[in-house]
Amino acid sequence: MVNSATRRTAGWKARAVLTALAAGGAQAAAAQDHAGQYEQADIEFGARLYDANCVQCHAETGDAVAGVDLAAGVYSRAGSDAELMGLLRAGIPGTAMPPNEFTASELTGLVSYLRTMRDVDLSAVAVGDEARGRALFTGRGACASCHRVFGEGSRTAPDLSAVGAIRTAAYLQRSLLDPTGSMLPVNRPVRAVLEDGTVLTGRRLNEDTYTIQMIDQDERLRSLEKAGLRELTAAAESPMPPATDLLDEQEVADVLAYLLTLKGL
Repeated sequence: MVNSATRRTAGWKARAVLTALAAGGAQAAAAQDHAGQYEQADIEFGARLYDANCVQCHAETGDAVAGVDLAAGVYSRAGSDAELMGLLRAGIPGTAMPPNEFTASELTGLVSYLRTMRDVDLSAVAVGDEARGRALFTGRGACASCHRVFGEGSRTAPDLSAVGAIRTAAYLQRSLLDPTGSMLPVNRPVRAVLEDGTVLTGRRLNEDTYTIQMIDQDERLRSLEKAGLRELTAAAESPMPPATDLLDEQEVADVLAYLLTLKGL
């Protein structure tokens, strides 16, 4: 969680960034057609960032500052999304736009929303509540029974302490709704059978030609010689059930909102 001073600092930085990006130039590039290019979860996350940091000066329509029209999608210094993200992160020397420490997911969200804001009905954007999401994560959602956050929770599934900085809102939403379909190969659970018949299941941490390291079902670190195993297989399905098995649509949105706040230490 960020404190109020940090939010205020992020707010004026974001407002300065957007003003500088949208400031007109004689040779401003024409707006690109981005219809259907962005995923709804990223747009909604960007809308929340915009509402928290920018709407006070730019208004919901993006044209409250003289000479600036964010919704028009005309940027004199950035023609592509990659260039727009670069400017958001690096700033522009000699202008009011400073460097910023937006995470990759925040940049994706901001660009997704800025590119589509003229077509998005803000009243229809369903934004989850991070406080409710935190309670669901550790409570009824049972996420902490497998995942660890800032030293609390289980180690049997990947640590999520920085997941909001490295995964986009759309990716996290897919992971909640379809864990198997969005599972990365490195995160596939493994099953190892030792020479004495003992069966170990758990999360693969590292693997090479001769050995494999894993966290087993009892959260113990194991380093195994492959030559000494009867069997070693990787599961095709995630042990994590779809979030909708336990939570309704709004509660899933709440958990997503909480995950997006996890930016590491």
